[in-house]
Amino acid sequence: MILYGIPNCNTVKKAQDWLKEKNIAFEFHDFKKKGITDEKLKIWFEAFGAETVLNKKGITYKKLSKEEQSVLNNDNAIIDYLKQNTSAIKRPVVEINNEPVLIGFDENAYAAKLAK
Repeated sequence: MILYGIPNCNTVKKAQDWLKEKNIAFEFHDFKKKGITDEKLKIWFEAFGAETVLNKKGITYKKLSKEEQSVLNNDNAIIDYLKQNTSAIKRPVVEINNEPVLIGFDENAYAAKLAK
């Protein structure tokens, strides 16, 4: 299992704490340091939708002007933006065996998908 996110994000911390509390092993991928690939973003878009992966509720996106936001109107534009601004990716993203299974943190969803 891989948990993708950034270490100073409270939502990522909640997910990590939940996983540790349940003794569920995971690898952490810090996309601030390690980045993210076009291919990975495309897989996440297929699983969750580009509109979900692009965190429009976050500060990074909200700082954009209306004109800058309007340009993010197709997958390629969103991918280019997210690769340069990884803080705008909704997090955390959980993958099991390279398959994306969860985005964001909801304790009930985590329990349903991950609890043993």
